[in-house]
Amino acid sequence: MSKKPADDTSVVRIPPFFYLHVLDQNSNVTRIETGPHTFVRQDNERVILGPERMVTVPPRHYCVIENPVVKAEDGSVVYDTFGQAKLAHADQEIRLAQDPFPLYPGESLKVGVSPLRIVPLNSALRLKAQLDFTDDGGVERIAGDEWLFEGPGAYIPRKEVSVEEVVRATVIRPNQALRLRARKECKDRDGKPRVCGEEWIVKVTGAYLPGAYEEVVATVDALVLTEKKALHMRALRTFVDDFGKTRKSGEEWLITLADTESHIPGVHEEVLGVIGITTLSNRQYCIVCDPCGADGKPQLGKKKLVHGERSFFMQPGESLERGIMNVYVLSENEGLILRAQEEFKEAADRVRKPGDRWMIRGPAEYVPPVEVEVVCKRTAIPLDVNEGIYVRDIKTGQVRCVSGETYMLSPDEELWEKQLPPAVEALLVKQKDPMPDRFERSKAAEAPESKPRDRTRTVSLRVPHNAAVQIYDYKAKVARVVFGPEMVMLNPDEQFTQLSLSGGKPKKPNTIKSLTLLLGPDFSTDIITLETSDHARLQIQLSYNWYFDTSKCLEDAKEAAKLFSVPDFVGDMCKAVASRVRGAVAAVGFDDFHRHSARILRGALFGFNEAGKIRDEFRMPQNNLVITSVDIQNVEPVEQRTRDALQKSVQLAIEITTNSQEATARQEAERLEQEARGKLERQKISDEAEAERARRELLELQAHSAAVESSGQAKAEAQSRAEAARIEGQAAVEQARFRAEALGIESSAELERVKLAREAELAYQREQNQLDVSRQKELSGIEVEKFRRFVDAIGADTIRAIASAGPEMQVKMLQSLGLKSTLITDGNSPINLFSTAHGLIGADFLRGGSRPARSEEAD
Repeated sequence: MSKKPADDTSVVRIPPFFYLHVLDQNSNVTRIETGPHTFVRQDNERVILGPERMVTVPPRHYCVIENPVVKAEDGSVVYDTFGQAKLAHADQEIRLAQDPFPLYPGESLKVGVSPLRIVPLNSALRLKAQLDFTDDGGVERIAGDEWLFEGPGAYIPRKEVSVEEVVRATVIRPNQALRLRARKECKDRDGKPRVCGEEWIVKVTGAYLPGAYEEVVATVDALVLTEKKALHMRALRTFVDDFGKTRKSGEEWLITLADTESHIPGVHEEVLGVIGITTLSNRQYCIVCDPCGADGKPQLGKKKLVHGERSFFMQPGESLERGIMNVYVLSENEGLILRAQEEFKEAADRVRKPGDRWMIRGPAEYVPPVEVEVVCKRTAIPLDVNEGIYVRDIKTGQVRCVSGETYMLSPDEELWEKQLPPAVEALLVKQKDPMPDRFERSKAAEAPESKPRDRTRTVSLRVPHNAAVQIYDYKAKVARVVFGPEMVMLNPDEQFTQLSLSGGKPKKPNTIKSLTLLLGPDFSTDIITLETSDHARLQIQLSYNWYFDTSKCLEDAKEAAKLFSVPDFVGDMCKAVASRVRGAVAAVGFDDFHRHSARILRGALFGFNEAGKIRDEFRMPQNNLVITSVDIQNVEPVEQRTRDALQKSVQLAIEITTNSQEATARQEAERLEQEARGKLERQKISDEAEAERARRELLELQAHSAAVESSGQAKAEAQSRAEAARIEGQAAVEQARFRAEALGIESSAELERVKLAREAELAYQREQNQLDVSRQKELSGIEVEKFRRFVDAIGADTIRAIASAGPEMQVKMLQSLGLKSTLITDGNSPINLFSTAHGLIGADFLRGGSRPARSEEAD
């Protein structure tokens, strides 16, 4: 408890364990006054501090005093010549548990009373020497030295030592290790010297407390190895590994389950990765590049064939050439084309030179050695009589067509791709119908494109019935015509003759592309413009029926070649017909042409025979094309004036027809109107009669409803009054019953409340009585125990001595006075002296008849 200095108080009472700082103003010396003491202040003195409580340091505590007083060897305070306590300036003193002590003038409490730091097990304090000193164990410490104070224990601080940090032990579990680094040159816990920056591994299972100059870099977990995993390691510097092998800097190696079950990487090795096991079945093989030899070194540039069934790990530097490959299993129709990469000898003592090319056929299993390259795998190609392939000899360059057999290419053969013009490719892929009119009709609904053609397959075309196709051999320079139905297959030097026909209305050249020529009969439609002799220009649409005469083509190749002599026979046919028709129509007038158009056109096209009759056909000798008929589908004037006149005449005819139809319709409408009016009158009369009958029924129903309404109202009022009276009676009964139940409930509740209150009061009183009884028992027990302890403490002999001390003292006093008997009273209690004297006399006579002594009190 701190109090302000009482300068104005001459007398200061200092309690025990308190102190004052008093300044003598004459000598300017401050002294200390400790209690218990009553300090009388002189005029030249002044209290500058206090009363202050002394510093009390309990057990297991400490405090730090700055500028402590200097003490002699016997513990007394040293004073200077002026009588003031001498201080160790800029010094500190750590004081532990002791009697309360005051702070002398100049001393200060730098660190208050604090508990000593308890260092638990597996912990330590890293200490650092601030000054040179020798510790309690006789070890000399140089300023800057660091060491550990390991627990369990209580650390007693020193002024020369500072606590840098708390170091806690790291628990090393199984398959774990600690990676440590030395902060400066030191010795580890095994006594091995370490240089600054050196790292090492501690693998001992348990709690590890790093030394003063050690730091934990990381906790390293062991890598567990299995039969299918291996560790790829690399040495960071030359060292000896855990297995006793010297590893050079940069060396790589594998650690497998055969070496150890788990591995903790050291500080001089690096884990590059986990290598999985390579497993080959009995149907697999692989080629290892740069395999490791017996000394573990990679053999650069070499290859090794590994065939299953086998499991192995890829050593560092090894690689698979093409991964894991399956063994070539060849059936009867399969084969392999092989090529030697370098000279080697086969099992049959046959030497293969580099670049040799040969083939093996199935059925067989084949694993190519490292000197052999598999060029390709070939399968026999089954070919029907309508299927074929193009085969090219890579030595001679000759190309031939093979069909109608199952064929396997030899080692010196390859498939050859036949190139066709893009238009022919498109026609072959899309499979278009070459008929012009059909093409026009199916243009909007064209089928989707199919997949591209295999160019190594023989080009084939199905020639439809009554059609022909021309094929030209560029090597023999000969053309041949094939008539359908037939399957056409092109040889390597043959090409199709492509037809480019006119199409549309009117005809436009190069509209239809086709490979086949339809021989007909077929028809074509064209629109041509004519001019009559009276200069009336007309546009007519003609349709021709035509066919090709092939009676001599099957026997004579020249006749067959005529079919394709005209590339665009449709355009030429339409032009020839149009020229004949224009010439014939130009010689007649519009009226004659309008009346005899069919005869004029047929005569112009087919001509007349000697009898004046129109011939039946028109033949074109260039390609044996025959036109059998011509039909006029539409005639339309080109000039507007002619068209208007023709339209006016047509409108007049339409108007006359329309007027006649209107008159007929009007008459029919009047007749129907009269019939409808009569029906309407009859319906009106029947509706009125029906309405009267309905009115009569309505009146009857209204009268019946009024009667029912009057009687029902009276009956309803009587029933409602009766029902109201019954409901009131029931309500009164229910109300009385509910009131009785409510009173019963209230009474029961009140009775229950009073009962519970009385029970609670009784329970409270009972508990109170029990508490009083137990309290009295405890108090009596305490008193008895107190008395028993007093008696035990004093002792029976002492009590006996106390009890007999008074009478014995009186007896001794009387004996010293020479009195035989005496009576001592306080004067408050009356005494019957007669009976007393009688008793005394009787007692004397009984003792021998002696005379009783006289008491001073009796006198």
